[in-house]
Amino acid sequence: MSYRNRTAALASAAALAGSAVLMAAPVARAEVVDVNYQCKTPIGDKSAVSPIDIKGARSGDGYRITMSWQKGVSSSPVELGKGAMTPSATIALGGADGGTMTVTGPANDAAIPANTPIKINDLSGAYTPKKSGEVTFTAGVLTIKALGTTTTCTPTNDPGPSLTLDVTAASGGGATGSTQGGGSGAGSGAELPQTGPEDSAVALGTLGGTVLLAGAAGALWLTRRHQGARARH
Repeated sequence: MSYRNRTAALASAAALAGSAVLMAAPVARAEVVDVNYQCKTPIGDKSAVSPIDIKGARSGDGYRITMSWQKGVSSSPVELGKGAMTPSATIALGGADGGTMTVTGPANDAAIPANTPIKINDLSGAYTPKKSGEVTFTAGVLTIKALGTTTTCTPTNDPGPSLTLDVTAASGGGATGSTQGGGSGAGSGAELPQTGPEDSAVALGTLGGTVLLAGAAGALWLTRRHQGARARH
């Protein structure tokens, strides 16, 4: 193959490799969704609206799902001391998967004054998909246990998904852990870009750029080698 043909072939291969990397980007769409909670408390019904954010990161054969509240919900007529309140919540799965998964978190790390909206710490759980495809994650029921009582807060405004992930089913397709009708399981591994397509685009664009630069470097080396060979002749 002539020098020019070799250079053109190498440049084309580098461009195709970069395109393949970008085409393999996982789909991750996220948005903060306002959820109107109606809460059943020991002293009566209460309501509150809180923006909910759900993130997903790859973990072993599955994903680590984290749910965040940007505003407090419900309240207590008495002060809740440090460690007195423990939250948990469900997330409804849709799309390629179905059912619910449970996310949990630590007890409050500081006292919560009486008649003050209760700020929920981030809750997380492991999710192992049974099927490959786009799966949606939507805020479900929030449960707050404190001082021997239980408060349940249910979304009433039919909120849309806070997260959509293009997932890959684990080998074997089984489901374990805290997912009901869906799948969850523990695992560890490198994290994917978490929620937005921006993170994926930056990471994959960098990798694609590296491939293209490597191709350019190879082409330059071939050029210099060819010129050196001509000079010797």
